[in-house]
Amino acid sequence: ETTAAATVNPPLAPRFGTAGKPLPGTSVRIAEDGEILLRGGQVFAAYWNNGDATAEAFRDGWFRTGDTGELDDDGYLAVTGRQKDLLVTASGKNVAPGPLEDVIRSHPLVSQCLVIGDDRPFVAALVTLDDGASPDDPAVVEEIGTAVAEANATVSRAESIREFRVVEGDFTEENGLLTPSLKVRRGAALEAYADVVADIYG
Repeated sequence: ETTAAATVNPPLAPRFGTAGKPLPGTSVRIAEDGEILLRGGQVFAAYWNNGDATAEAFRDGWFRTGDTGELDDDGYLAVTGRQKDLLVTASGKNVAPGPLEDVIRSHPLVSQCLVIGDDRPFVAALVTLDDGASPDDPAVVEEIGTAVAEANATVSRAESIREFRVVEGDFTEENGLLTPSLKVRRGAALEAYADVVADIYG
């Protein structure tokens, strides 16, 4: 849908963790729901013979990327996740799970993390461990709590993880909980750990 780049980091003023600034002739804005919208000469005009899909792809002349993001005061764009992955809590708060999961996953004891809370009263997380770490070890659970606290420091209280569980097993391609590109299959993981989820929200 975009035939060329929309943003780039200036070579002499890069900002790590961002996709850079809009190129000349390109406009970027963030919708109220956090979706990144684009407008410019590189954005396609329409899908071939598919007016419904075209109408769905645009909002008031702006192309809906399907990504969520933020623009800082200097115009740098940071991509925070995918619109389809957004969690909406029971109170209506939109939560992007990706950034929280990334912080927790960066802990050396953690293998995978799944942040949950769609249509639930609060945000929670399921965490799996790297080989050799035991989910029954209180010191390990305390370490994971530290990682969760670090993730919570990056978001508002309404978006923060209130409870977490260190679960047995792992998310892998073999058990169907990871895609070939190593993304968590959210629905499959929620089903596999339904009893844990029920315990969290019970």
